[in-house]
Amino acid sequence: MTPFPQKLGGIPMGMSFGKYVAYRLVNAVIVLFLAVLLMSALFTKLADEQNKSLVEDNLQGWIQAYTKAHNQEPSQEQIETQKKILMHNYGLDKPYWARVGNYTLNTFLFKWGKSHRKVFGTTSVTEQIKIALLRTILLFTTAEILVILIGIGLGVKSAQKPGSLLDRTISVLAMITTSLPMWWLGMLMILLFVVYLKLLPITLYSQVFTANTKELLEKMTLPVLTIVLNLFGGWAWTTRNIMIGTMQEDFIMVARAKGVPERKVIYGHALKAAAPPIITMVIFGLIGSLGGAIITEIVFNWPGMGRLYWQALSQPIAIETMMALNYMFAVLTVLSMVLADILYAYLDPRIRIGAAASS
Repeated sequence: MTPFPQKLGGIPMGMSFGKYVAYRLVNAVIVLFLAVLLMSALFTKLADEQNKSLVEDNLQGWIQAYTKAHNQEPSQEQIETQKKILMHNYGLDKPYWARVGNYTLNTFLFKWGKSHRKVFGTTSVTEQIKIALLRTILLFTTAEILVILIGIGLGVKSAQKPGSLLDRTISVLAMITTSLPMWWLGMLMILLFVVYLKLLPITLYSQVFTANTKELLEKMTLPVLTIVLNLFGGWAWTTRNIMIGTMQEDFIMVARAKGVPERKVIYGHALKAAAPPIITMVIFGLIGSLGGAIITEIVFNWPGMGRLYWQALSQPIAIETMMALNYMFAVLTVLSMVLADILYAYLDPRIRIGAAASS
């Protein structure tokens, strides 16, 4: 007789919740480090080309300054000595993989150094991202919270009466709003509320955070309204489908047969049972909002993470900023997956065994 396995997928079946969390965190750190190593190998090549150009520019500047000061050009030996100094200052005198390893470790430990381009009044990459992240949270995370609340609320209401007028209306709105590109919808909103109706101000890059609270809320209204209008339908439709599937389960029918009030059946039984996939959507939605959106921020002139990434892409001298932003996006993605795994395991211990089997 085959004994019952003590391990499944490398994880003991009797693993406690704390050990499961530790296992997932260790996996996340390993994945994140490998991702940073791969990015560093690519970005080091770009940084080398940039630094070589800076070495040549600085060397020519030094030659001109030396010639002007001494009324003669420096010797070839002096030029080579100065070039070696510049190569050392930019770290180009080290082997490629040594530079990659150093770049990987510094990036992984959030030691991003300084950019060659000033953004938000600073060259510190950490300060640039900190400023952009706070502004993105203010706009996109606020909008995402509204989207979640409205979408889940409408989805639950729609699932209570499938085929009703409310259900059909939400389904049509979800199909229309979700299919519209957010940047195009944003331009229409600007045209309607700013140009024609003149009800709202357009956000100006230099005035976003110099305004008082009232003006700031006015400037946030249009982009927040655009984001909510674009995303709430998808949330409502997805929540509706999850809830309809859950409400057809036997335990819901038993609860209704026992005379449990409908409100308690919906919010106390069905919504609780449907929580895992909805929680996953919430986690990915909230953490994903921290990354901002390039085109949307450009349309509304909002200086957040998306706009900072666009500026780094359009400026070849902002490689440090671009690398740090890619690392931040990787951290947010891995964090979303880890949080989803942990909450799933907390809500249903059986998922730990399922996760072990698939690992």
